[in-house]
Amino acid sequence: MTFAAILKTLPTIDHIDRLELYDGDTLIDSIENKPGKAGSVAVYHALTQEFGSLNKAAAVKGLILYAEHTADAQANPGKHPNIDRLFEIIGQQSELRVQTIVRQ
Repeated sequence: MTFAAILKTLPTIDHIDRLELYDGDTLIDSIENKPGKAGSVAVYHALTQEFGSLNKAAAVKGLILYAEHTADAQANPGKHPNIDRLFEIIGQQSELRVQTIVRQ
C-alpha cells in the first residue's frame, strides 16, 4: 500500500492547525497542517490517538504508515525529518508528547 493510499485510511486532520512535540516540558518542534507537512500531521495524529504519545511502539507503526517514504528516509538522512525522528525514538528508546492545536 502506498503512502497516499494509507493517508486516506487515517483520521481526519481538518480541525488541526498544528502539532507541537514536547520532550518533557520542552517544545522541540511544531508541525503545521499545510501542504508538504499535512501527511506527517495525519500520521503523528493517528499514532498519538492510538498510543497516547510518540513512543517506540508508535514509531515502529509510523515507519510502516510512511510506506515508501521510509526507505527513502533511510537512504537519504535529513530528507524526511519527521521520519528521521521516528528512527531516533526507536534507537534512543525515547518518548515525545504530542499536543494538538486546533484551528480557531
